[in-house]
Amino acid sequence: MRFSFFMLVLAAGLWGAPEPAAVRKVLNRTCYGCHNEKLKSGGLSLAGLKAEQVRAHLTEWEKVLRKVRGGEMPPPGGPKLGEADRGEVAQFLEQQLDAEFARKPEPGSPAVHRLNRAEYSNAIRDLLDLDLDHAATLPGDDSGYGFDNIGSVLTSSPLLLEKYMSTARRVARLAVGTVRAAPAIERYTARSRETLGPEELPLSLRGGMAVRRYFPLEAEYTILVRLRGAPDPSLPFPQLDIRLDGKRVRVQAANVDPAEENQATRNFEIREKLTAGMHTIAAGLLVESTRSESGILVRRAFGPPGPGFGLSVEYITVGGPFAASGVGETASRKKIFICRPHAGQAENLCAQRILTPLARRAYRRPVTAAEVAALVKIFEQGRREGGSFDSGVEMALRALLVSPNFLFRVEKAPAGVKPGGVHKVSELELASRLSFYLWSSLPDEELLRLAVAGRLRTQLKPQVRRMLADEKAKALVENFAGQWLQLRNIGGWRPDPEKYPQFDETLRTAFQKEGELFFAHLIEQDGSVLDLIGADYTFVNDRLARHYGIEGVKGNYFRKVTVNTAERGGILSQGGILTVTSYPTRTSPVLRGKWVLENVLGSPPPPPPPDVPDLADHAASSPKDLRAALEKHRASAACASCHSRLDPLGFALENYDGIGRFRKSEAGATIDASGALPNGRQVEGPAGLKQVLLSRKDEFVDCLAEKMLIYALGRGLEATDQAVVRQVRRATAGGDYRFSALVEAVVNSVPFQMRRNPE
Repeated sequence: MRFSFFMLVLAAGLWGAPEPAAVRKVLNRTCYGCHNEKLKSGGLSLAGLKAEQVRAHLTEWEKVLRKVRGGEMPPPGGPKLGEADRGEVAQFLEQQLDAEFARKPEPGSPAVHRLNRAEYSNAIRDLLDLDLDHAATLPGDDSGYGFDNIGSVLTSSPLLLEKYMSTARRVARLAVGTVRAAPAIERYTARSRETLGPEELPLSLRGGMAVRRYFPLEAEYTILVRLRGAPDPSLPFPQLDIRLDGKRVRVQAANVDPAEENQATRNFEIREKLTAGMHTIAAGLLVESTRSESGILVRRAFGPPGPGFGLSVEYITVGGPFAASGVGETASRKKIFICRPHAGQAENLCAQRILTPLARRAYRRPVTAAEVAALVKIFEQGRREGGSFDSGVEMALRALLVSPNFLFRVEKAPAGVKPGGVHKVSELELASRLSFYLWSSLPDEELLRLAVAGRLRTQLKPQVRRMLADEKAKALVENFAGQWLQLRNIGGWRPDPEKYPQFDETLRTAFQKEGELFFAHLIEQDGSVLDLIGADYTFVNDRLARHYGIEGVKGNYFRKVTVNTAERGGILSQGGILTVTSYPTRTSPVLRGKWVLENVLGSPPPPPPPDVPDLADHAASSPKDLRAALEKHRASAACASCHSRLDPLGFALENYDGIGRFRKSEAGATIDASGALPNGRQVEGPAGLKQVLLSRKDEFVDCLAEKMLIYALGRGLEATDQAVVRQVRRATAGGDYRFSALVEAVVNSVPFQMRRNPE
């Protein structure tokens, strides 16, 4: 196997290792004076620990390696450690630790994994062709190690199982078409899950929104568009354009009765007959030349193509169903009803044909005759109680969706493996690991077919490439990048409206879209992961471009633009990340420095002591006062050890205000974006910080590999996993730092393909 080859390479690397005696001499001179049994600086004693015998003290030596390689030890004022000696110590420790892992691999033992809410939603989408929002029926998931797919924290409770049962009932009724929907009204805003990005709107619309919604029955529905704002009186009245599935159904002047001209809001409603299934509703203000479309005359609203000419769509409501005529033939029904019982034919045979492939896909493995028989028995009960074949299928589907075989991923040890023994996961378990890693969903038919045939392990590289090219790989953007880069936090952030009146919901949406498109581009183009730091491009629409001061960008849709790397480019300059690492009223070098240490360098600081005083109130008055307050704070010995690492990284980003605008001065004072790292290296502004981070690219790729392994394995990492992190880093570097090389290295690693049988 490929990981065995890497282990041999690591062991062979010891031939060129530094001499243990020379390394021991350096450690005696620079480390043991503080890290001994008497002082135990940092809570660490190296007394009695030999660098060439690391097995018994992996945790301690991994900590030493990280501190030495990152230039954090020895601390300022301690013994001097030259770069040559530093490199020699780091190389020796790394080789010793990696060789120890090669001698005795430790894959770990992931816990039973319950599907989290995102995985459940995606599984329903892929199983039944039903893309629904389950936020209202399923609670949010707890997080651990920065992610919400960690098996050990995805606990279950009687209340949660009740939620799964009610959700399964709703899903089954919608999919089969046995729903009896009473008329109701649902409202969708810019932050609703069903709301699409502005790039989904036609280029001719401004200030609009689009909603993708599932309609349970073929019926009439009301669609109400709520506009907010006051149109520019110097321009012709804008035209409101309402569309269904991309086709225009109504265009009219967005005006009101003269008696209501002072209203800040106005409503426009239409009533349309729609088929059951998924439909897209879009509405916005027109900017286009006078022409006829579908027999409707449209005129241009002259003037600058701003966000709706002072008007914008505040929300869309959908009411209904009214005068329902049936469920029709939805995509879900086509997927479920692969047969229909003929007159005189036993319905059980058709039910069995329907339920067998559904159970195989839902359970992620071939199903037994007994499992299918149990589902058919439930079908019979539903058939009797509901009075129709469809009712029976609905009840069997409900049972399938609450089965532990669907809701939980359980990996079993092969016969003969003793407790504590290490074994390969089965090919079917590997297929599930792969699909939930890259798609946050079920394996598709191709993965299952290869796994059943025992050929998946030999086809991993082409399968990884195929899966990354699939649209479902957007789950890596939403669930991995969304949590690693904290893009999910943008939606809940509340900058002070008095301090930052420029911040609005349109800008908030643009912040999140920029981060998502940037990471999606990295996957789609198989770009270098180093572009996350040093890219000379980003993705903007006109609103975000104006915020950043980028010229020549018009329209709501996002596009890739080349930027001045001294100000923009890479994740460090994205407005969303800069906003969520600020306070509502000011920037925070501490929060930003902490974010860089945790998410870029993989070296998080310890939590602050409980008795650390807050900064003085006046510190928020200006960047100059903030720097002075932090320098005073850092003068305390208890604070200096952490702030000497945090503050320089955060100060380098001080050119960005609390909502990510670039500035060189504030209140007449020049922004000081400089700082000195613990090793004495100066950092000057965002460009200087990028240079420092790229010069420490091994630490960055290690951090990225660590985050990716946590996400892929669904568990936290231990000291025994750090050798795997370095293996992934080397494989990524060997693949020219391509994103696919990173993913393939994770998939080929020992922890991903093996597991330890719990004691």
